[in-house]
Amino acid sequence: MRVLITGAAGFIGAELAMRLLARGDHVIGVDNFNDYYEPSLKYARRDRWLAAGGDRAKSLTLDFADHAQLERALEDEQFDRIVHLGAQAGVRYSLENPHAYAQSNLVGHLNMLEIARHRQLDHMVYASSSSVYGGNAKLPFAVEDRVDHPLSLYAATKKADELMSETYAHLYRLPQTGLRFFTVYGPWGRPDMMMWIFTRKILAGEPIPVFNHGEMFRDFTFIDDIVTGVVASLDNPPADDGAVKPGGSVKPHALYNIGNHRSEHLMKVIGLLEEACGRKAMIDMQPMQNGDVERTFADIDAIRQDLGYQPTTSIEAGVPAFVQWFRDYHRI
Repeated sequence: MRVLITGAAGFIGAELAMRLLARGDHVIGVDNFNDYYEPSLKYARRDRWLAAGGDRAKSLTLDFADHAQLERALEDEQFDRIVHLGAQAGVRYSLENPHAYAQSNLVGHLNMLEIARHRQLDHMVYASSSSVYGGNAKLPFAVEDRVDHPLSLYAATKKADELMSETYAHLYRLPQTGLRFFTVYGPWGRPDMMMWIFTRKILAGEPIPVFNHGEMFRDFTFIDDIVTGVVASLDNPPADDGAVKPGGSVKPHALYNIGNHRSEHLMKVIGLLEEACGRKAMIDMQPMQNGDVERTFADIDAIRQDLGYQPTTSIEAGVPAFVQWFRDYHRI
């Protein structure tokens, strides 16, 4: 299979490229290497999968939100399926720079839909987010739940992406799968995420900001489990058979949660980080941040039943694995 991956220098995209190349697929990776966080990490991720893939791997530096640039860059490229993971990420940053989210997450998603429909591709898998559930009080979050009340612009753009994809599945019968990721962590992760920030600060002897006075719960999902779910989704496009898909569509468009199916207390995770780092954390208790939610918890029944997805990595195993990678990467 020949797969185009957007966000291929990102956390999930780079690990997906490694997995696909390891099984013999061809990968074309697209990324713009922006400076939302240090580009050096993105280049290091990209270099790993380029080296692993040899002549079956190719990297393109471009902004997929620029339609003309995207069309030119892909004109001579051949691929069967798309995994669209590129996006402007982060809930809190959307309060500071909303236009970046409109451009990357809305315009960019539309551009990828246009590429997929004009080429009549077999399948487009795309990244949604658990953020679409907003302040949903029903737990665990199920793909059948209403998601009409986002608490951040980031969440609103991801919900909009799902709606655009539903439209293209209806108008052009384009098979698509949207994946609502739940708090992904692990080696080669993102510096703007809690696991990285807390590890860096604990090892440096700096206080860590703990929001909502520690009363936060997250469905932490290890990167290997996430990639397993993405690959299973990629290999199984939804059928255009009129049957109801997860998420409620009767078009060839499915929505799945990818999580660990456990909602872990933040203070428990901090304890595991302290143990792995070998030192106590200096804790700075703070109120809830705008746009944030108290708890996430994934109902994964749909993806388990349809695709056999079953996460295998507990936070007791995943947190030390991340800390060890962090020490090795930074040589500390």
